[in-house]
Amino acid sequence: MNNKGFTTRLIHADRLINQPESGAVHQATNNSVLFEFKRAQELVDVFQGKQTGHVYSRSSSSSTVALQNILNNLEGGAGAVTFATGMAAITATMLSLFKAGDHLILSRFLFGNTRSLTETMESLGISLSFVDVTDLTKVEKALQVNTKAVFLETIANPVTQVADLTAIGRWCTANQLLFIIDTTMTPPNLFDAKSVLASLTISSLTKYIAGHGNVLGGAVVDCGTFDWSKFDNILDIYRGAAVAQWGLTQIRKRGLRDMGGTLAPDSAHAISVGLETLVLRTQRICDNALRLARYLQSHPKIAKVYYPGLADHPQHARAKELFKGFGGILSLDLADGIDPIAFLDQLKLVICATHLGDTRTLALPVASTIYFESSAEQRKQMGVNDNMIRMSIGIEDFEDLVSDFDQAFSHF
Repeated sequence: MNNKGFTTRLIHADRLINQPESGAVHQATNNSVLFEFKRAQELVDVFQGKQTGHVYSRSSSSSTVALQNILNNLEGGAGAVTFATGMAAITATMLSLFKAGDHLILSRFLFGNTRSLTETMESLGISLSFVDVTDLTKVEKALQVNTKAVFLETIANPVTQVADLTAIGRWCTANQLLFIIDTTMTPPNLFDAKSVLASLTISSLTKYIAGHGNVLGGAVVDCGTFDWSKFDNILDIYRGAAVAQWGLTQIRKRGLRDMGGTLAPDSAHAISVGLETLVLRTQRICDNALRLARYLQSHPKIAKVYYPGLADHPQHARAKELFKGFGGILSLDLADGIDPIAFLDQLKLVICATHLGDTRTLALPVASTIYFESSAEQRKQMGVNDNMIRMSIGIEDFEDLVSDFDQAFSHF
């Protein structure tokens, strides 16, 4: 199937990769917590990593492994681990791979919840430098002797800054640093993480991958580009398997098994089914978002529109080179005198909600919600203004979206 198109591979992945029983096209949902072994030595061998298998569903099950196989295949990686949420995936990765005394370079545009997690990391002795990742020179200046990794997002939420992924990937490789990318905004049909030498990708499966606002999930994929033998934080007990698996093994053991953010079997199934329409959904979403951005850009009651697909976006050329679509996140600053909360109350079709990647168009006031815990100075550094509205564009008929905005603007 590797010579087939992305969508063809995607919709047949569960059937061909996991080979469900009885000719089923989907892996059956396995809700068993425990797994029987006829010979005690087999249980011992699985526990010690000498044999593959499931010992307890907090660590793995056939349902989660089936989804992991699909995600890894789409990324062309060395393996994947799934989690209950995207934040669980980020937390498990950070706290299982890094320790007190390490230094990380992070995007200063990180999403609010991720930024909140970094405060916990600092309290545990991990030092952090927040830099403008749209500029490689800013990243280079942050390098320290104890730097272990660079962590950033492909497209920042909500101001849509696009990191210099290609240059940073090359720099990380030259300096033997982990390059960890949150790809939530750009699923694998829009962005090839291996092309920029990413070491690990982390994503919230809740968003575009699942796509329908009905299930939570997260994942880490090892892209197979990093030499884990050069990473001294891998514990000796996890160095026995193939070197390419050292990182994921430690994430799986210390991050999933020990921290317990396990993806439920029913959730794994729902995500794999939602995943089948990924290409169709994101094509429509990207088309709607670009058309809506152009419409809003010329509107007299809009001060500024933030969308990588617009020609005047600071990283438009970069986004065009990196991505096969500009994504579904679109933010705007309302003109002076228009209160974002009052404006949102006038929208009838667009849903006021905190979520991304849904089939429905969603919107919220940024400063007073997802960035409420950030200081005014932090919001300024990230480019978040008090009158900013973030939208996640859906798959509705474009004319209906425009009509909804037109009627909402008529009240101001």
